[in-house]
Amino acid sequence: MVRIKRTDKRMSAKNLAKKNISKKDIGIMADIRNLFIFGAACVLAAGVAFNLYLSSLSPIKNLEGFKPNIVTQFYSADGEIIKTFTAYTFKKIDIQDVPQDFINALIATEDKNFYKHNGYDITGLARSTVQNILAGHVVQGASTITQQLARILFLSNERTFDRKIRELVVAARIEKTISKDKILEMYMNNVYLGSGAYGVEAAAQTYFNKHLKDCTLPELALIAGLPQAPSVYSPFNNMKLAVQRRNQVLGRMYKMKYITKEQYEEAKEAKVKLTSVPRFYTTNKAPYFCDYVMKELEKLGFDETDISQGGYKVVTTIDYKTQVAVNEAILKNMRNYGLTKPNHQAAVFSFSPIDGRILAYAGGKDYTQTQYDRVQAIRPSGSAFKPFVYAAAMEKGISPNDMIEDAPIKIGDWAPRNYASKYRGDIPVYSALMVSSNVCAVRLIQEVGIRAVIQVARVLGITTPLEYDYTIALGSNGVKLFELARAYGAFANGGYVVQPYAIERIETSRGKVVYRAPKTKVSRQLSLKTAAEMTAMLKTVIAHGTGAAANIGKPAAGKTGTTDDYKDASFVGYTPNVVTGVWVGNDDNSVMRSIQGGTVPALIWRDVMKVATQPYGKVDFNYPEIELMPFKLKPGSIRVYQEDSQNETETKNQEETSSETQQNTLEHPERFAPIPMMNEATTPKEVLQNFKEQNQTPQPAMQPVVQQPEPPAPKAPTPIPMAVPESLN
Repeated sequence: MVRIKRTDKRMSAKNLAKKNISKKDIGIMADIRNLFIFGAACVLAAGVAFNLYLSSLSPIKNLEGFKPNIVTQFYSADGEIIKTFTAYTFKKIDIQDVPQDFINALIATEDKNFYKHNGYDITGLARSTVQNILAGHVVQGASTITQQLARILFLSNERTFDRKIRELVVAARIEKTISKDKILEMYMNNVYLGSGAYGVEAAAQTYFNKHLKDCTLPELALIAGLPQAPSVYSPFNNMKLAVQRRNQVLGRMYKMKYITKEQYEEAKEAKVKLTSVPRFYTTNKAPYFCDYVMKELEKLGFDETDISQGGYKVVTTIDYKTQVAVNEAILKNMRNYGLTKPNHQAAVFSFSPIDGRILAYAGGKDYTQTQYDRVQAIRPSGSAFKPFVYAAAMEKGISPNDMIEDAPIKIGDWAPRNYASKYRGDIPVYSALMVSSNVCAVRLIQEVGIRAVIQVARVLGITTPLEYDYTIALGSNGVKLFELARAYGAFANGGYVVQPYAIERIETSRGKVVYRAPKTKVSRQLSLKTAAEMTAMLKTVIAHGTGAAANIGKPAAGKTGTTDDYKDASFVGYTPNVVTGVWVGNDDNSVMRSIQGGTVPALIWRDVMKVATQPYGKVDFNYPEIELMPFKLKPGSIRVYQEDSQNETETKNQEETSSETQQNTLEHPERFAPIPMMNEATTPKEVLQNFKEQNQTPQPAMQPVVQQPEPPAPKAPTPIPMAVPESLN
């Protein structure tokens, strides 16, 4: 009995402890609940007080006659205004002339409670705040149409809590001053809708060449979807996203019963028919570059509305004189060669290899015809890729003076051939690059390995896919002109990769600097020895090689590039201070007969670089001297191989003529002029015809021949001491 009583006592103590703990927990929960209620009460009281404050605000005087002072401008580095947002298309429209379908689309998309609130939507604000907190970033906005109008007319687009409070205050005052319809009218007349259009009437004319009242339901829905992100949803920039956004607007209209199901289904399947030639804006003097600047601004946290309506002064890196030279050089040289059709296009990208400043930028020959940026397009580079093969070879210890066999080669089923099926026998490596021998480039990639070549391309900034295949030696894979030119910059500055940039600084309308470009990102990727050797070899390309037409009368190096199907032609070259890349081709990927890297691209490059390099005089590269050993071909060295014979087929006259030409090329560079030059008595048609006669279409692939053993390579020159180039000290 005693033991049982003790057990009961122990159990009672345990139950008592549990009871005490439960009371403690209940007390904590009660405190939390009370704290939550108190906090909610405070928030509610603050909300009520703020609402009362907003309700007591006075109207804004003379609001109906107010005109926003939108003065955002882009400046070139030399002080020229290259883009002014205010001077773009602006067309005022009365609300009576606005189709009801557009009003419904705008309200359904931007502010479904527009006719119910007093300028601000507390419920919507609370809902978006919760959504943004849960997501960890901004996923939902809460600005009413009135708030957006307040921001357009009176405020900046800085994303701060203070600005948001002021926006609510101004919105409340606007609601007290003018009617809902007038608010809607002012908003529709002042909102920026992309492609230089301010206001809905201007947007209708810019995109569809119609008055707003004449637009169809799907066209109205497309315009109504633009305010959220004008450049993103612009059909000129991205038709797929524009259609997706349009269909979202149509879906909201159907959900709010503004349109029937039949109207919704029919409208979302409608094809977008844009105006064939968008308006050209004279206030945009470098349109492709300005589009690129807008993308950089987005990366910095601005959106297009922030910039277009923020009253900023954006100082860019572009050199206006060089940009004008780019625009003129493209049109002149393409016209001289008969490349006048809309699908005949060109692109130019120029930057400083020292500090990365973008000096000129053209993504096409005419922005009014197409806004597609070909500087960022992926196209095969042809022989312009070969320098990466040679750079990998230099890094492996191969010398420009080492001998390499310029003779037919076959790898598996692939038998690459030289232009016009001409081969020179044993020649120095530098000569192989100078005459752009295909088979020598293939032999080099065999020697150093595919992986080494891809690695060099990657570290120099080529990000596009590269096949693990020997054909990359001839530029079979697509690259961006932007990246190709950036990679050549490492040859110009001693082996450093410099990241190009477009914006120097951004100032507010009051002169406050809100952004200044940081120090340029620079990374060493090639040895000074390799950069010096590559430059010495690439100088010969312009001096007396395939790039002779690019000669600007001062130290320069570069490389031509032509795809084997004549669909792409390019020239990338540099001086110690400027790197410029040029691409010419057809947008429809069709063939351009007789247009090679040494013709139109080289001529455009020459005209651009004469202006771009003018401030620097005839400065030479700050490199140790690289001695290229004199070389003379033996008589009969050049041979032509045809597909229809196992043996070489040649005539004595061909052999002697070719041999003499090659000897003159190597011994007397000033006499080498493979490209017809224009003179006052020559017409463009005559130039093109002469060029066609002198440059026949390459023959099909040849049969393999028995290769002769290579002679011993000459003694390599003394190694070059490593040093940082003076320009980067």
